[in-house]
Amino acid sequence: MSETICFAVKTRDRVGMALDILKILYRYGINLKAMEVKPGLAFLKIEKAEDLSFEFLKEQLLQEKDVFEIERIKLMPQERKEKEIKAVFDATVEGIIAIDRNGVITEFNPAAEKILKIKAQEAIGKPVAEILAPDLPMLKTLQTGESYDNVEIVLNNQKFQSHYITSGRPILDQDGKPIGVVASLHDIENVMKLVYSFAQPAVITFDEILGESEKMRKVKKIAKIAAKGNSTVLIRGESGTGKELFARSIHMASPRKNKPFVAVNCAAIPDSLLESELFGYEEGAFTGAKKGGKQGLFKYADKGTLFLDEIGELSSYLQVKLLRVLQEGKIRLVGGNEEIPVDVRIIAATNRDLEKLMSEGQFRKDLYYRLNVIPIFIPPLRERKEDIPILARHLVKKLSQKLGKRIDDMSPEAMKKLMEYDWPGNVRELSNVIERAINLCDDKVLGAEHLVLKEEEMSDSFYTLGPCEKAPCRSLKEVVSEAEKAAIFEALSNTKSIREAARLLGVTHATLLNKMKKYGIKKETSWSE
Repeated sequence: MSETICFAVKTRDRVGMALDILKILYRYGINLKAMEVKPGLAFLKIEKAEDLSFEFLKEQLLQEKDVFEIERIKLMPQERKEKEIKAVFDATVEGIIAIDRNGVITEFNPAAEKILKIKAQEAIGKPVAEILAPDLPMLKTLQTGESYDNVEIVLNNQKFQSHYITSGRPILDQDGKPIGVVASLHDIENVMKLVYSFAQPAVITFDEILGESEKMRKVKKIAKIAAKGNSTVLIRGESGTGKELFARSIHMASPRKNKPFVAVNCAAIPDSLLESELFGYEEGAFTGAKKGGKQGLFKYADKGTLFLDEIGELSSYLQVKLLRVLQEGKIRLVGGNEEIPVDVRIIAATNRDLEKLMSEGQFRKDLYYRLNVIPIFIPPLRERKEDIPILARHLVKKLSQKLGKRIDDMSPEAMKKLMEYDWPGNVRELSNVIERAINLCDDKVLGAEHLVLKEEEMSDSFYTLGPCEKAPCRSLKEVVSEAEKAAIFEALSNTKSIREAARLLGVTHATLLNKMKKYGIKKETSWSE
């Protein structure tokens, strides 16, 4: 390959200037390799002549009328631009693929090699339909000229497996017709890391689970040991005992702590939607399905932890699907045929008696044994009352700050009252009682008179009107309605779940919703459906 010289010529901007420069090159038999012209400036790339120096050529050009200055350069402007684009092209973390009007791959950067597990030399010059797949969205764009964004692609053939998100733009000619397509690719794992970095909840560790009782120390010890492994964990305990706190703490103490923790309440989502939420769905899987389909929570939690709360509420159909995931480590999208491998640790939780549900045929025995590899039983608050002072003082401090109040302590009488109560709603109920007390307290010390416990809520003794303000006699219907309203509100406050509250009250989910509407009880943001 012959040596070349690049130089810039500054000239007057006039007609015929470029031709005059070319005549000089022709006169001395110089081979022109490339030329770029701008107003008042010409860039030339010539083949170096053995018997002609650049200095001689420079002198000849400067003798030409309207040539002002000549400067040697390393690269032509177009070459420089191409190198800059190539540097960006090679350095970007996005995979970039380009195809021409025939669907043949013309560009294939290092990131695309990594995502697709194919070398550029194996791909460039070959049809993209042959190398990847015949139904790629970029081939559709080549036909229609329409762009596309964030389409999920799963490639699974004998040569390689790849899972990525892609967006594409057409390359159009002067008439607006597509003559090629450029597509960007994001590895799904990197996308999920980004999603998780924005969606990650507050970090919760075992240090934040308060309790120094013997029972709690034993439970935390078992949970810390369980965190080091990869086996399925089943957390048992009454409503309000802190099952999700334990699940999050196990995740944060595990080797998966830097991967996603995804929590789903199996009782909060209608059964018809839960399947698509957990497993995802293909485009067109059902009426109203999102274009391009949707990734499920199992895939979102890949390499991390999936927390299935209220596992006892799963339908028989979903129990079978969950069992298959636990056995094979693969999921199938709703409406899809392909098996997609997932690496997810399952932590399940329930306040139901699963053994009783099994005997009644409502919960599968094989699923129970798959879930119950490491059982963790969280004791109710009434069985560890020595933890109440620690919990109560912590909640007073935390909730006082939240409510913008300054309450420094609790009176001995207030603490005695808390210790004597049985706490059917456990720590959640304790938090509810203390938050209410802080709202009622105008002093710096929380007194017993500020603590409204369950048995007092339906009593007129706490909310006394005073000796001269007797309430009028009410009808039986009014008394029953007030009692019903109070019972509903208490159940909702303790469970934070409409479905769970309905079960506690012994009514159907629909009945409770109608009662809430009747009494004007609005759903709070902290309550699940």
